Formats: sequence, C-alpha cells, structure tokens
Amino acid sequence: MSTHSIPRPRALLADDEPHLLRVLQDRLHELWPELEIVATAPHGIAAAEQIERLQPDIAFLDIQMPGLTGLEVAQGIEGATRVVFVTAYDEHALSAFEHEAVDYVLKPIRAERLQLTVDRLRRVFADCFEASSQIEDEPSAVVPSLPDAAQLAKVLAQLMPHAASAQPMLRHLRASRGNTTHIIPIEDILYLQSDEKYTMVRTAEHEYLIRSGIMELASQLDPQRFWQVHRGTMINVDQLLSTRRDDNARLFLQMRGHERELPVSRAYVHLFKAM
Repeated sequence: MSTHSIPRPRALLADDEPHLLRVLQDRLHELWPELEIVATAPHGIAAAEQIERLQPDIAFLDIQMPGLTGLEVAQGIEGATRVVFVTAYDEHALSAFEHEAVDYVLKPIRAERLQLTVDRLRRVFADCFEASSQIEDEPSAVVPSLPDAAQLAKVLAQLMPHAASAQPMLRHLRASRGNTTHIIPIEDILYLQSDEKYTMVRTAEHEYLIRSGIMELASQLDPQRFWQVHRGTMINVDQLLSTRRDDNARLFLQMRGHERELPVSRAYVHLFKAM
C-alpha cells in the first residue's frame, strides 16, 4: 500500500482587474486552503511568462486581458498546466466549456460556483496523484494526463470567434521620430517592442515611439496579423522573411528589410510550427 502524502497543488491567477484578482484569491484561500498560489499576473503577457517559468498545476485565466487574452495564453501552454477560464461570457459561449479539458468560473465570482470548480479540480488531482503513486509501486500502472490537449484545442477554436474585439482595428499609427509626428500604415510595421511607458515601432527604414503601452495597442491590432513572440514584442507576420533555429533549438525570426533577428520565447514557438 502506498504511503505517499498528497503534494499541495500550485496555481497562477491572471486578471487585469486588481479588485477581481483579489476576490478570486480570497475565495480560493477560503474554499481550498491547501492550494498554493505561486503567482498573480495583471495581463496576458505576464501570465504566459509566469506559466512558462513556474509550470503551475492550474492557471486561472481571465479571458479578456490586454496583450494576450486568456485564450491566447492557453494556446501557448506547453506543460501540464490545467486551465480554468474566468469569464463573463453568455450561456451560448459557455457551451464550449462542456469538455472536461477546461473549467470555467463566471464573473461576478460566486462562492457556490467556484466551489464546484474546486471540487472537480480536487478530484482530478487526487486521481492523478493516486495513479502516479501506483506507478512507483506498480510500474505497469498508467498515469492519466491532466489536460487533454486535443479537447483544449477544440474548446479554444470554439471560443476564439466570441473573443474577437468589437473595437475597429487600427489602419495606421501616429508615432514620433524626433520632434515630428508621422502617420505609419499598419502594413509597413515590422514589429512593436515595449519600452517601459512607450512602444517602439519599427519599420524597414526607421524607429518611432508611441506614448502608449504595447498592451493598449495590442487590443486594437488585427490578431491574425500581429503575433506576440516574446516579452513585450509583437511582429507583423506579413513582414516575416524567415525563421532559424540555433544549436539549442531556440527560434529566431528575420523580418523583411531588417538585419537584427528577433528571438521567440518558448511559450510562442508553437505559432510557427506550420512554417
């Protein structure tokens, strides 16, 4: 008989509304004291980076976040992190959550509904821990995988159209170079890179600055054209010339008319698998 003790599950919480993030954290402390909250993230970019670095067991992701939505963060998860979406979606969109691959919590967060998710997660982790213990005692035992990647992909495909922003996409940016303000057509942009409170806009000819954060801009850019590839870096896929992997399997991008290569964070490498 196994005598292993059950480890504390680890969770990350991501929401761009600080009040709601605190509410979720407090509710989880009350309903699941054993849960260890290893990090919180105020937006999608930070959530993706933290998940890649910490590999938590669970990620509670707000669907509508700047920079990267919760859906886009979920797409980039490469480890065994289980996804729980926090959403204000209507009942029609929620039909996609019927799969066991993901759970969801509705806003405003109610303790009774969160309790159902906590109970399900507790059962899943208890079952997986029991199976893992059997592997040590009985090598022929099979450990179930926590997230079902195929089901999660299907859920995300169903939800993506609902997450499309109603805000019209930008056709050009107003950016400064020296004392002059320039109007830059979106199609001319190679990539955007955050610089503290500014965003650097790179074209084949020049660099410009915008007095807006990259997360604010991201919500107004076509997600089919502009992809997050690294912390604070978004590229215009239409301007991508080639990709290259080094000896350590790290991925680098070459943009048209630009000598310097751009590194791709491991969390976003999956975007280029078909290329």
